[in-house]
Amino acid sequence: MPRGDKSSYTDKQKRQAEKIEESEKEQGRSDEAAERIAWATVNKQDGGGKKKRATRKATKKSGRKSTSKTTKKAAKKATKKTAKKATKKAAKKTTRKTAKKSTKKAARKTAKKATKKTARKAAKKAGKKAAKRKTAARKTARERS
Repeated sequence: MPRGDKSSYTDKQKRQAEKIEESEKEQGRSDEAAERIAWATVNKQDGGGKKKRATRKATKKSGRKSTSKTTKKAAKKATKKTAKKATKKAAKKTTRKTAKKSTKKAARKTAKKATKKTARKAAKKAGKKAAKRKTAARKTARERS
């Protein structure tokens, strides 16, 4: 089939292309550009010519065999892909969980350390205050006696 041959298109597709071509010309496009756009649009919508072609039985049988093989291969490939995706997803989930746990643990540890530190500081301050009170009380006791 030579390039640009429109024999494989249905009458409906040809009418659609004609209508698109007319509207493109109305918009100010050249004849060549309008025709090119029209057929490109029809091809995009339908995926090319849709006219049925006469075929031999032998080619049909071989075609069926090859298509069944390819469909089997495609199905196998798809199952492998889905399995791969599932394992990847599961791995991601577990890594997220472990990361979450470790960050939570670390946060708890730092919080514990901080509370211990503040408790120590408070105890130190209280001890210093008590010592100051003691020394002040001693001084007043000496002065009185």
